[in-house]
Amino acid sequence: MGVSTTDHVREYIANQRETFTKISDYVFDHPELRFVEYKSTEFLASECEKAGFEVERGVANIETAFVATYGSGSPVIGFLGEYDALSGLGQVPDETSPKPDGNANGHGCGHNLLGVGAFAAACATKNYLEENNLPGTVKFFGCPGEEGGSGKTFMVREGVFDGVDIALTWHPADSNGIMSQSSLANYQVYFQFEGISSHAAASPHLGRSALDAVELMNSGVNYLREHVVPEARMHYAITNAGGISPNVVQPIAEVLYLIRAPKVKQVDDIFKRVVKIAEGAALMTETKMSIRFDKACSNYIPNRHLEKLLYNSLKESNVEEPTPEENAFAKGIWESLTPGEQESFLKMAENFGYNGDGSEFKGKYLSDLISPYTPSDQAMAGSTDVSDVSWVVPTAQLAAATCALGTPAHTWQMVTQGKSSFAHKGMLRSAEAMAKTAIHLLNNEEDLEKVQQEFAAFKAANPYTCPIPADVRPNILKID
Repeated sequence: MGVSTTDHVREYIANQRETFTKISDYVFDHPELRFVEYKSTEFLASECEKAGFEVERGVANIETAFVATYGSGSPVIGFLGEYDALSGLGQVPDETSPKPDGNANGHGCGHNLLGVGAFAAACATKNYLEENNLPGTVKFFGCPGEEGGSGKTFMVREGVFDGVDIALTWHPADSNGIMSQSSLANYQVYFQFEGISSHAAASPHLGRSALDAVELMNSGVNYLREHVVPEARMHYAITNAGGISPNVVQPIAEVLYLIRAPKVKQVDDIFKRVVKIAEGAALMTETKMSIRFDKACSNYIPNRHLEKLLYNSLKESNVEEPTPEENAFAKGIWESLTPGEQESFLKMAENFGYNGDGSEFKGKYLSDLISPYTPSDQAMAGSTDVSDVSWVVPTAQLAAATCALGTPAHTWQMVTQGKSSFAHKGMLRSAEAMAKTAIHLLNNEEDLEKVQQEFAAFKAANPYTCPIPADVRPNILKID
């Protein structure tokens, strides 16, 4: 067709670099929490319309979820975008020390980059279809609430991804590679205890402390940790301690649990044991216990053939040599890390395929290499709602270096690098790799069939059940 796919995509993204950078920076400057990403959603949806996509807002009965579509016919290629931030991480960009910017929230997982990188890939694929007058459908999924909300799981439950042939996405990281590992499934559940208030000095015997019940429950769960699979994780936060008056027996208290394990069945088994502990705490304190299911997600299912195609595209992308200014900034970030964080950077890189001794990074503070594709059956320690998409659509995801080596996610260091030139380069690198993979599948029916066959074989042996009960709705945060 004259111009190669690589050159076509690279030229398009280079020409649109300023546009995509501005969009990403806008999302960075308007950090919003799960399911209340109103400004980011409307801005991104409007940019999709400007780019020639038809946008359906409010999908899955979620105000901040949308689908942007271009084209018609098969195959249907989907790109997954995120744009939610994290609480308590407001930070001035381009600083090498903590400097809150007055925002209550910050993009500590780089979702301002993630969403726009996926959007850029969708635009580049759309442009290729237009230029070559080819059939096919491109969909950009605006997915809210990844952080603590499992927005995509709700969207899967409501059939938003039905009819999609392939899904591609990525994540900002300190490395370049394929995210080939599975992930931990999880449940997030509130346990509330209701007791009886009373004067803690004059009539404590008449009170029944809900806070005592929460503390007893937490103690019981801590004893449970020894008796679950080693990969399991149980986190909790006391969301209501019953007030600030120690001379009042607390009548209401609440604790939020996040339970993780490699498989949904394991999570469910642990959850049932945690419920028994909560019931025991209620019995011991003579309080009433109630449960409110918040959200859940499954474990990620890799599609190996699709991953290989994405890896080949990533290898063709241009990992630019960092500038002296980028290196100096990254050195400052590296020096802000604790010794433990510095020592663990190789472990982080292993999540994206790196299997060396670290010698390639000697004297460097930014990754300028692409890790080899090394599929792994192990589960990474984190969770993602991309997982539920992977149960209903063949899915692959990559990591692109957008921050200094060793940068932990969910930290001020991750936030402060979110508008850097190096972060923008990683975002556009991911877009190029995803777009090239999509275009390859549009032009190579044999590879598309191999991806679909692998997925069909998995589905035949592993039917999907959404881990979020049908009556549970997304937990919309209240904003004053």
